[in-house]
Amino acid sequence: MDPEVRKTDTDARAGSTPHIVRYVLGISTVLAVLALGFMVLAR
Repeated sequence: MDPEVRKTDTDARAGSTPHIVRYVLGISTVLAVLALGFMVLAR
């Protein structure tokens, strides 16, 4: 039988995952909530 191949997440992905993604998601979520709040108040 062939030996089982084990790879780390980074090796399997062939790249790295920068942490900036969670900042972009957080900031865009806050901006979307603020924009909707302004739209409701401006009505």
